[in-house]
Amino acid sequence: MLKSPIGKFRLMGLIEGLSLLVLLFIAMPLKYFAGLPEIVTLVGSLHGFFFVLYVITITYVTFKIRWSFMWAISAFVVAFIPFGNLILDAKLRRSQYS
Repeated sequence: MLKSPIGKFRLMGLIEGLSLLVLLFIAMPLKYFAGLPEIVTLVGSLHGFFFVLYVITITYVTFKIRWSFMWAISAFVVAFIPFGNLILDAKLRRSQYS
């Protein structure tokens, strides 16, 4: 998976997507229902770090393989949608880039 630029992107997308899911479905409920706001601070910081790495990876892949503008924009937009990176990963596996 890590041998190609798309493989690196897919891995980073899965990490970023999972960090968003942990933030939304584990850390946020713990903040509001268990009174543990520190968890959101920790998980939110990690998610922010992974998001920055994800954007850098999008830029790398776009220039390395001459990814189309629509693929790059789609990759950026799905980062804001829960489970979006999993859907994009499935599309990438079926695409010409895999």
